[in-house]
Amino acid sequence: MKTKLISKEGFEKLTAELDHLWRKERPEVTKIVQWAASLGDRSENADYQYNKRRLREIDRRVRFLRKTLEDIKIVEYHPQQEGKVYFGAWVELESIDGNLLKFRIVGPEEIYGEKKYISIDSPMARACLQKKIDDEVVVQTPSGKKMWYVKEINYSC
Repeated sequence: MKTKLISKEGFEKLTAELDHLWRKERPEVTKIVQWAASLGDRSENADYQYNKRRLREIDRRVRFLRKTLEDIKIVEYHPQQEGKVYFGAWVELESIDGNLLKFRIVGPEEIYGEKKYISIDSPMARACLQKKIDDEVVVQTPSGKKMWYVKEINYSC
């Protein structure tokens, strides 16, 4: 089950996507579908078929975004978080081998298209929660346990 948390930036991004789909893209696609339908035989009309499918995709995404934005809780930074890893933190870890790993812990709806974001539901994020600088983070991976050390914690965007 997904954690229903989101950062303020993530909420604004999903709200902007919903607004774009509903106010700009959907009306444009609807006009194309109406135009293509007026041409006659819909079974062989590629414009009609493609845009009708696109309209269904838009409607599905709009329903998903509305439901998600309605149920989700926005988590904002609080000064009490400073010094420990919590939701919204940028975390830099260092392995015993000296490999560095930097990521931000965010909600599951925010990770798509963002290479440096990980979900709060991921094993790595769960292992990092409430850790301080120089604390040990142990994560169970398919190849065995991996050990990391918290090198940096930052809450600025």
